[in-house]
Amino acid sequence: MNLPNKLTLLRIILVPVFLVCMYWAFPYHFTAALVIFAIASITDALDGKIARSRNLVTTFGKFADPLADKILVLAAFAAMADISAGGMTETSLHVNGIVVTIIAAREFMVSGLRLVTAEKGVVVAAGIWGKLKTAFTMVTQVVILLCLCLTEFGIPAVNGVTGWFFFALVWISVALTIISGAVYLKGYWKYIDMK
Repeated sequence: MNLPNKLTLLRIILVPVFLVCMYWAFPYHFTAALVIFAIASITDALDGKIARSRNLVTTFGKFADPLADKILVLAAFAAMADISAGGMTETSLHVNGIVVTIIAAREFMVSGLRLVTAEKGVVVAAGIWGKLKTAFTMVTQVVILLCLCLTEFGIPAVNGVTGWFFFALVWISVALTIISGAVYLKGYWKYIDMK
């Protein structure tokens, strides 16, 4: 197994570790979760770059890299939705079942498109909207985790003002998710046989 694939596999393995840190209320557990999430996000940036620069692109990488991204993003938003609903913070993080459902639906739709087009020998490449959506969503999740970390150090970072900031970040992420999904669907609709 080459280095990019090892990094992708590491990202998948880090997801349950991240979730344990989010849910198990040991001292500074949100800080630990942020560190794990940051490491996982860095592997996302590195694996593709290394694979392309060293000509190490593999079928496993093409399959597992986007899967690892989806698992990480959905796990983080699902945990944030639970934490927000469970009252573990002073204010809502504005992540809820609606957000998780929209993001999951988009990911399932794009995965389905990739399966359909693969049968026809067409590869659904990551477009600018998809990359923007992924980058903005991960930044949103890091900001929310960072604010949760600050509360562990006695800094009241989660309050009414930051609550509105979270609201804006989360719903911009949702909007980018919908736009990127629509762009993919429009671009590859011709490969979907309705007959």
